[in-house]
Amino acid sequence: MLVGTFSIVARDPGNGDFGVAVATAAPAVGALAPHAIAGVAALSTQSFVNVELGRKAVRIAELGVRIGDAIESLLKVDPHREYRQVIGVDNQGSYGYTGSKCVPWAGHIAESDVAVAGNMIAGEAVLEAMLRAYRRSSGDPFPLKLLKALRAGEEAGGDVRGKQSAALLIASKNPRWEYNLRVDDHSDPVNELVRIYNKVVETMEIFKRRYGELMDIMRL
Repeated sequence: MLVGTFSIVARDPGNGDFGVAVATAAPAVGALAPHAIAGVAALSTQSFVNVELGRKAVRIAELGVRIGDAIESLLKVDPHREYRQVIGVDNQGSYGYTGSKCVPWAGHIAESDVAVAGNMIAGEAVLEAMLRAYRRSSGDPFPLKLLKALRAGEEAGGDVRGKQSAALLIASKNPRWEYNLRVDDHSDPVNELVRIYNKVVETMEIFKRRYGELMDIMRL
């Protein structure tokens, strides 16, 4: 169960990478909510979570189906769909669904290349803050844009129950160390996720200076 969760999914217009950032007041959100395939799509499944919906939707999208159509096809056969919340993005646009029985406040906003959603959050202002932060950080690396959006959502009220875990997942044809990070149980998970992201980026730069061309043999 991921009741009380807020997330962002987006496509990087520069290189086509897909990303998800999510936070909740429950442990190990990274094991459940984010799903992504490089070059295909990304989504976050939350509320009374159905992990199989996320796994299957991105696999269906891999066959050339729009992510929104993939999600809808799975929701149609889900008897508990009114308890689900799902957002997704692919190369053709974004999609959002918030079931009528999600715990309020619950809702989503889907734009051309990004979608945000939350349930049991402080209100629509959380989602609006996330979108503003994402758009205003256009000069930053894609993962950092997602993390800034997540932090803005938390600062706007976030999950009304509190904080416990957060995750970042980037699906890229050129994967990097900092593209798959999780904070599973922490008193300040979003800021801890940002700290870990910065530490990994810093460490990678140190390794590059130390080992030079040998870094090219790494396969992540």
